[in-house]
Amino acid sequence: MPNGLKRYTAATLDALSAEAARLPRRRKNLNVHPVLEDPVQRLFNALEPGTYARPHRHARDNGWELMVVIRGAFSVLHFSDAGRVLARADLRAGDGDRAVEIPAYAWHSVVSLAPGTVMFEIKPGPYSPIEDKDFAAWAPSEGDPRASNWVRWFETAKPGDPAPAASDLP
Repeated sequence: MPNGLKRYTAATLDALSAEAARLPRRRKNLNVHPVLEDPVQRLFNALEPGTYARPHRHARDNGWELMVVIRGAFSVLHFSDAGRVLARADLRAGDGDRAVEIPAYAWHSVVSLAPGTVMFEIKPGPYSPIEDKDFAAWAPSEGDPRASNWVRWFETAKPGDPAPAASDLP
């Protein structure tokens, strides 16, 4: 690192995406911040199609997040307390919207729409793991057999759509 600059090359992001594709969760992050206690969390997050990010919120006054598309395409879904889609932001590298800021206390999830998708996230630290109470009770847990059906729903869900009932998904 000349002059103390940190560089994140195409090869770095290629390796991150390749690792995400091999993992059961279909996603992998690369922290840029040096320690979890850092007051500004900065990370690359590789998301492969099929990854399930259970809807959640950051229930604190500084719980905002900024997500920027670096490669590929993903959507951010914003939900009501009951799971109805309030807004959808489709982010694509190369055209259209490139970033979205999610406010504190907002229920949200992301869905990858293309192989090799990488986002960059910025949010206030220090890192605090999401507690069970910050995951949406109306959505299945990660690892639940219904999660893959929710991913498919996320891919096309639009504002106004209610969260699916268990009987609504195959």
